[in-house]
This record gives sequence, C-alpha cells and structure tokens, in this order.
Amino acid sequence: MTPQSNPQVGAAVKAADRAHVFHSWSAQELIDPLAVAGAEGSYFWDYDGNRYLDFTSGLVYTNIGYQHPKVVAAIQEQAATLSTFAPAFAIEARSEAARLIAERTPGDLDKIFFTNGGADAVEHAVRMARLHTGRPKVLSAYRSYHGGTQQAVNITGDPRRWASDSASAGVVHFWAPFLYRSRFYAETEEQETARALEHLETTIAFEGPATIAAIILETIPGTAGIMIPPPGYLAGVRDLCDKYGIVFVLDEVMTGFGRTGEWFAADLFGVVPDLMTFAKGVNSGYVPLGGVAISPAIAETFGKRPYPGGLTYSGHPLACAAAVATINVMAEEGVIENAENLGASLIGPALRELAERHPSVGEVRGVGMFWALELVKDRETREPLVPYNAAGEANAPMVAFASAAKANGIWPFVNMNRTHVVPPCNITEAEAKEGLAALDAALSVADEYTV
Repeated sequence: MTPQSNPQVGAAVKAADRAHVFHSWSAQELIDPLAVAGAEGSYFWDYDGNRYLDFTSGLVYTNIGYQHPKVVAAIQEQAATLSTFAPAFAIEARSEAARLIAERTPGDLDKIFFTNGGADAVEHAVRMARLHTGRPKVLSAYRSYHGGTQQAVNITGDPRRWASDSASAGVVHFWAPFLYRSRFYAETEEQETARALEHLETTIAFEGPATIAAIILETIPGTAGIMIPPPGYLAGVRDLCDKYGIVFVLDEVMTGFGRTGEWFAADLFGVVPDLMTFAKGVNSGYVPLGGVAISPAIAETFGKRPYPGGLTYSGHPLACAAAVATINVMAEEGVIENAENLGASLIGPALRELAERHPSVGEVRGVGMFWALELVKDRETREPLVPYNAAGEANAPMVAFASAAKANGIWPFVNMNRTHVVPPCNITEAEAKEGLAALDAALSVADEYTV
C-alpha cells in the first residue's frame, strides 16, 4: 500500500489522542506520539506520507509484520463464525491453538493456559509455582523485564519496578551473567557461567531453599539488552532447580515464535523449564494473547484440585484464530528459517562491521532477528553513552541518535544506552539492507558524543 498524505486527519487523530488517551510509561505532558495512518509488512507510515521501516516489530511482537492477509482473513472468518465465547467451553480455535503451541514447546510442556498477554502469563506462572511448591519466594534477575502488572513488575529487574516496589512481593533479585559488564570480574564465558551459578546457588542458600518457589529468567533478556546467556548457564540453573525442588520458569514472551530463529529460544540451549510464558509473537500481536505452557508435574497438581485463577477472555476465539493462522504462516512460509538465516548471514555480520567503524558501538549481541548494539562514550573504558536510567539532558545523546534513525527512515527501539535491531522475522534481504544503511547513518550521530 502506498502511503497517502492527509495531514488534516492526522491532526485530528493527534488532538483526540492528547485530549483523551493516557499513555503507558509516560509523563503525559512531555510526550508527542506519532499519529500512524497505516502499516503493511515491515513498514508503517504517518499522515504526512512519511514511511518508516519498523526496527521495533511493534514492541517486539509483529513477528510476521503488519496486516498479513492470511491472519487478517482468519480473524474475519472467526468473527463471522463465533466472535467470542466463555473460556469454560471447548471451542475449535482455542483447542487448535493449544495443540499447535504444545507441538512446538520444548520437552513435555503440553498443557496451555491462555492469558491476555505476557504480564498476566507471568502472574499465573508464579501463582502456579507457589501453589505447586507451597513456597512463597521468587528469584529473578536484575537486568530483566517481566511485565507491568503488580507481581510481574516486582519481578522485573529494571527501574520500571521502583515506583511499585513495596519490598513485600516475595521477590529476591540476583545477578545473571553478562560478560561485557560482568558483576563477577570474569574474563571468559566459562568464568562468567561458573561465577554466576555460584552466586545464584549462594543466594538460594542464604534465602533458604525451602522458601523458594521459582526462579524466573528471560531465556534471552530482551528489553534489558539482549544478553545471550553463556554456554552452560541455563543448564546450570535447571540443575540448581532440580537440586532444591524449585520450579524453573522461562519467560519467552519476547523470544518465542521465531524471534531467535527457533520456535523458542530454549531450543538454542537444550533446556526444558517447568513453566514457560509466551505472548507477542504467538499471533504477531494482531489480537491480545498470551499463555503459560505447563509441565505434567505441575498440571497434575491441579488435576483434582481447582486452579484458583482465570480470565474472562482466556483463549479468546479471535486471538486463538489469529494464533492458528500465524503459526501456520510461520511454518508454510519459512519464517523461522528466514530469521535464522538472515540473522546469521546478513544482519549479524553487518552489525559487526558497523561496530568496527563506529566508536559509539561497544558490543554487538544477538541471534536470529534479536540483536542489540551497546552504545558507549568510550570503547576502551566501556563507559555507557548515557548514564543508567538517564533522563532529560543526560539522555540527549540517545535522543539525538533516535531522531537521526527516524530521519533516515527507520523506527528504532532504544533503551538506556542500547539500540535494538528487532525487525519482523520475515523481513526481506533488501529491507534488512535498507534498515542497516539507515542505522549506519544514525550511528554517525552517536559517534559525535564519544571521546
């Protein structure tokens, strides 16, 4: 579809937004949201006819891009047949979505509890773990994000937690591995793995193993910077959970359904959790949907004991129909393979080449369609381009970088001192090259702030 210019309509949309919409994670009087006129594939556009290549995949969920005709048609067909129905009944779209998801989850995670999104999937996974074990505490990592609802945001390990953290949620944070900014003074991946696991086991010991229900980790931390776990770490966490009878929860809300070039990132590391959360890419965000994939042992806990939780829209027919269509599109059109192949052959090498030329890039990390550039002021000292949780004038370098990216036709995903490269998993080679060229130009602006 060719973008059409209609600034008068755009102004009306913007005016209504500013008058009535309360935006998340924002100081309402300080934001200036873009009025979006349409989207298709890897692109979206505004009412002035400006088109942007979406290097954010929405919020890392449009894994098959915008307006895929097969998914749109599936939603329309489901709406005409059975637009909604209560979750206590068996309906075709819900059953088929659960079957297709269970076929692809690692190991024997064959029971699917549907939620409306990722945050409430985390809420229910934690509830299941606590009820299954009879224990109160949850361990989660700093440099993590698990959602904005009350329990999920307390589990989160970044500054978005602070305003809601009353220190009464039964959550204990620990340091997960991140060699580039190691908390363990490690010099190799092997050291980082060993020392991070030792730190975690010590935390378990001092908190009391018999008080810990679950350890929850993003398989690959997303918003915090796409830090790929070093070899052996996730397997080591699995072993610790088995040793102490702790439920191992993997959060695959961002990494699931092709983002890493696998159906789930857990497949990259050969680990099977006890519970796994998903959302976002399960239906490319076309209709809100999330869920928890459940192991037989935990499912058995609620075989004759009612599970005390549910949602009015659990397994909503429109959302499940969109999931069925999305999963089938991914399988039929080789979307998973495209993410793996383009990530390995084009995006990864190109980002590493950019890092060699731009002093603002301290490190490149990623896999599939899931990449991050660590932006630094000084490559030798690794001083971040902006301070941790920077705002206002202190965040000016990142604002300038983001503005330059938009001016060059890509919409960036920036967080603190990082920019993420997370385009749709079915992006074409030509589109990827276009985005990388625009990123190259934007990094020249970031370079101006280096020493």
